[in-house]
Amino acid sequence: MLWTNLQIERTGMTKRDEINAFLGENTEFEGRLSFEGAVRIDGHFKGEIDSEGTLIVGETAVVESEVRVSHIIISGEMRGNILASKKIEIHAPGKVFGNICAPAVVMDEGVVFEGTCAMQKEALPKDESVDEVK
Repeated sequence: MLWTNLQIERTGMTKRDEINAFLGENTEFEGRLSFEGAVRIDGHFKGEIDSEGTLIVGETAVVESEVRVSHIIISGEMRGNILASKKIEIHAPGKVFGNICAPAVVMDEGVVFEGTCAMQKEALPKDESVDEVK
């Protein structure tokens, strides 16, 4: 499912964040992902993700990754630590197994979250990891 303009507005995404890459449901990718704007993953991704943009993890996605983004919206399964400079959103039936850190965190009823959560006003420097946040 691609996002409509209304859905993009509701998440706080801007035109700059329009989806410019899509990893479909029956795809697998392993490696390092960096991007501008927004990327949606509905398949299986394993590796590292680093961006100033928005990452959307769809309901059918399984992502095993250390993630550093501006904004992340999760409806699928995430395994790994997440550092977001603006916001982390976890929507049912989303599952997150790992530590998360962001100035704003939203979790719907019905999500699964196993890890620690740290909320900071400002983003961490590039060389600091989520594990080091206490």
